[in-house]
Amino acid sequence: CSAVQDQLRNVQQIQATEGAFAAILADGSVVTWGDPNYGSDSSSVQDRLRNVQQLQATNEAFAAILADGSVVTWGIDDC
Repeated sequence: CSAVQDQLRNVQQIQATEGAFAAILADGSVVTWGDPNYGSDSSSVQDRLRNVQQLQATNEAFAAILADGSVVTWGIDDC
């Protein structure tokens, strides 16, 4: 968590998988941390995580609902 501690300001919501966390900030961006095997690595979708309204989590993945109603997912994809 220390790697992202400075980014965790004005947090609106936090969700957790079994080993990672994702937080929505007041500006609609998302900060993730924890074990990459459980969804902490959001680098592949970070450019799309703007205007996030809500987060949901499973055991190993996250889903973000954006202001336009679209959904961005990251983590383990078993579907």
